[in-house]
Amino acid sequence: MSATRLRHLVLVLRRPGFDAGLLPAHAAFLDGLRERGVLETSGGFTDGSGGAYLLCGIAGVEEARRIAAADPLAVHGASDIVVHEWKTH
Repeated sequence: MSATRLRHLVLVLRRPGFDAGLLPAHAAFLDGLRERGVLETSGGFTDGSGGAYLLCGIAGVEEARRIAAADPLAVHGASDIVVHEWKTH
């Protein structure tokens, strides 16, 4: 059986009146996380309600919350952001 690893799942759910003009800044934010080596994967939901990204290699859930709070979609109040610590195999 493979070892359990902690990752952090960030759910990004669009609020009413979502400003799509923030998407380039959000994409740049994710690119920065990828360059730092802490973004494992990301993507949007097919129903257009938002998306998620998966953080790895960080200190813990508090760091994940700090990272997510810096997402332009959170900074500008365009989306509700929820962070879950996730035990993966």
